[in-house]
Amino acid sequence: MGYKKLGKKISFADLAVHKVTKNNRSVRMVEKINKAVNWHNIEALLLECYDKGKSTQGADTYPPLTLLKGLLLQKWFHIPSDPELENQINDRISFKKFLSISMGTPSPDHSTFSRFRSRLSKEVMLHLNNVALQEFEKRGLSINEGIAVDARPVKSANKPISKSELRKLREKRDTPEGKVDKNVKPLKFSKDIDSDWTIKNDTPHYGFKEHAVVDVTSGFILAPASVHDTTYLPYLTIASCHTKKPIETVYADKGYYGQPNRAFLSLNKIRDEIMRKDTTTSKFTELEIEGNKRISKKRYIVEQHFGLDHLHDGAYRARFTTTLKNIWDAMCRQRAFNISRGSQLLAGALRTRDRYAWR
Repeated sequence: MGYKKLGKKISFADLAVHKVTKNNRSVRMVEKINKAVNWHNIEALLLECYDKGKSTQGADTYPPLTLLKGLLLQKWFHIPSDPELENQINDRISFKKFLSISMGTPSPDHSTFSRFRSRLSKEVMLHLNNVALQEFEKRGLSINEGIAVDARPVKSANKPISKSELRKLREKRDTPEGKVDKNVKPLKFSKDIDSDWTIKNDTPHYGFKEHAVVDVTSGFILAPASVHDTTYLPYLTIASCHTKKPIETVYADKGYYGQPNRAFLSLNKIRDEIMRKDTTTSKFTELEIEGNKRISKKRYIVEQHFGLDHLHDGAYRARFTTTLKNIWDAMCRQRAFNISRGSQLLAGALRTRDRYAWR
């Protein structure tokens, strides 16, 4: 077993479409991304962590970089499913060029993308973000001057169920019988029992919380997670450290207000810009009210990110029925956003440099 040679043979179809791709917007977009990203570093990490294709037996498999690029295309172009992704790759010139697949070579099967998603761990996805952000910093983009932290509720992929029914399903799943289907085979499809009930703005939601940490200067997403608001601000802050430059400021809403978080920021010499709120021992002062208004003008960027995700990607609702798969999907969506954002910032910086050079 090895890796398929996807782009080695140039067909007459490749030569025929070459002339018509110059004015293709999608082609220009993926070419701009290819110029902005060092795919060699990402491929080296994938080859180190992905075990398929290393055996001497069996059929050749698809290179992991090709499959990762396919899933990034799925996010950039808002493709709702893996079968539709396969169809779009076979249909679109820009997708073939981005994946380095010749026109005469078919797309990977939709099940191949699904298996790749399950084989690539969350830790590798975190490392991929680290590699990409470090590359962008080397090329002059600012990271870690200040970060905004927030969370939003994500609806379960299933219909809500009561707490008592949820408890029964979890107890059944913990038994040997609950882990197999009616044919006594490992359970592949099941109800979402990883989600739970939570309250947001006095409204109950059945699902989970998706966190994001966004750089207030560049707009990069630094650290995603699906955990409780208050107790994990230290974890999210530490997970946002991708470069040698320390984080200067943390912006967060009132949900993160509390002595443990404030003490963590003080201990690590990080500027505390968590919005204040009334407590039983102290009331708002005019200075704190003005401070909250100032903080809200900075931390809007993370709410803007959630709004765009909600509008374009349907991220308000989970795609899968397990938390692990949904976290991976959120990470892939955020990796795609960072790569696209980095390519835009680098292109803008290049235009600015050329304009001043012309003067």
